[in-house]
Amino acid sequence: QVQLVESGGGLVQAGGSLRLSCAASRSLLMFGAMGWYRQAPGKQREMVATISSGGNTNYLDSVKGRFTISRHNAENTVYLQMNGLKPEDTAVYYCKATQTTWISYWGQGTQVTVSS
Repeated sequence: QVQLVESGGGLVQAGGSLRLSCAASRSLLMFGAMGWYRQAPGKQREMVATISSGGNTNYLDSVKGRFTISRHNAENTVYLQMNGLKPEDTAVYYCKATQTTWISYWGQGTQVTVSS
């Protein structure tokens, strides 16, 4: 069984920064893409950023230039550095690990609240 534990969320003022961490209970080498997703109240979950096993990244248009995803295999940890936070970034942020096309794992989520 794989466990993903997110941390680093909290309350921050607009323009501030947070760094989210996703610690995996297994080696990241067993996964393909790792990603961060978010879900705001009343909205569907959306992809924020993904990083492939080879280090290729993909971002939601609205976070490009502000968020950076990184993957540290030696630490079994994926990070999401979030700068220039906006109130519309407020959501629960989830980590996802994709093992195969049919097998993926989700963390429990961490709350990010950005005040204006």
